[in-house]
Amino acid sequence: MKIGWYSELTSVEKRSWLASLGGYVLDAFDSTIFSLSMPILLSIGFLVKSEAGILSSVSLIGSAIGGWSAGLLADRFGRIKVMKLTVLWLTFFTVMTAFCHDFWAFFALRFLQGLGYGAEMIVSGVLISEVIRSSLRGRVASTIQSGYAVGNALSLAVMPLVLAFIPQESAWRVMFTLGAIPAILVWWIRRKTPESAVFVKGKQERVKTKNSTISIIFGRDYRRITITATILSTGIFGGAYIMITWLPTYLRMSLGLPVTSMSGYLLVNILGSLMGPFICGYISDKLGRWKTIMLFLVLQACVVSVYMFMSVNLGITLVLGYFLGALQGGLASSTMPAFSELYPTSMRGGGAGFCGSFGRGFGSLMPAAVGFLASFLHLGIAMGILAITSYAIAFIASLTLPDMTGADLEHVSQHAQAPTQTQQEHQC
Repeated sequence: MKIGWYSELTSVEKRSWLASLGGYVLDAFDSTIFSLSMPILLSIGFLVKSEAGILSSVSLIGSAIGGWSAGLLADRFGRIKVMKLTVLWLTFFTVMTAFCHDFWAFFALRFLQGLGYGAEMIVSGVLISEVIRSSLRGRVASTIQSGYAVGNALSLAVMPLVLAFIPQESAWRVMFTLGAIPAILVWWIRRKTPESAVFVKGKQERVKTKNSTISIIFGRDYRRITITATILSTGIFGGAYIMITWLPTYLRMSLGLPVTSMSGYLLVNILGSLMGPFICGYISDKLGRWKTIMLFLVLQACVVSVYMFMSVNLGITLVLGYFLGALQGGLASSTMPAFSELYPTSMRGGGAGFCGSFGRGFGSLMPAAVGFLASFLHLGIAMGILAITSYAIAFIASLTLPDMTGADLEHVSQHAQAPTQTQQEHQC
């Protein structure tokens, strides 16, 4: 898949893209440290499965609160100011996690980390959706999700090196300490990134708005869209978090792969996650946001069914891992560009932030549910049942949302009751 669109971007668009992409790299590097460390924490008796699931979920609940809060702050103070703050927040609490000595300390710090994770995702998604011109928005805005694959690959590459020199009882602590390294580059990029021109021009609109964001997004005009988009996000991220959280444990403890082999299989999954957003973004600009999401949901349900319910050899598992990552990355990348097109500038961070963040928060219940269900069923069966249920919920929700593909975000003032001719063509 060619990325010729990069040469078409202006210098401001390129720097904004790098600032947003860097946030996802930092977010992924820090967040996947826990997933990679979880088999170690379970094997040394620091955690049991149910506690591991709870820690995964509490971080995602924090992500929901942090994402929406950051969206509201970004609507008031600006996208870039909030993005700079999130780098410092996320870095500090990631490093502090290395000093945990019991479950409850881990619990508190995972929640505080989650606040930073959610803030990074939401504000970066809003910024890039506003800065990139409408004709390229889907394919460019979606690709910042590829930063998650880059950060995941970095943490996956570092883990074997740390384990080669440090006993596993201490290695996980070192990994959390190393989480501060990507923050330096991200801060440097954001230091010179200009504020969104759409946000600056929308100051007068924000002054005229007397009602609070929450009263508007749950008012008559936006209530149905807000609730439905949140349900859609819940399904997408519920299924994604099941696989992200439990896949390393499934490969090691259910399939019996050692750490070195597991890294190889996860690397293929990450390669898929890197390419999926590019493919999904390109298709969504052509086919429309919701049709593309529905297509990816159906394909992902099929892949998970084979992966978890059928007896396949390791070679097929490797191939399926690529498609699992590609579809998962594509789905995750598709939400913020689509949600940002549904709300005006004065409440875009709060509106799109609520849908994305609380969808992640509700979806965060799924990893914990897998942990409890795995006490009664095989881990793979528990993962498959709950992941496919999540995808079905998202598919149903996507059927009822209006498609605002390519909307001019500078002039969005009403919700999607009257699509333009281009948008009508996407819906037909």
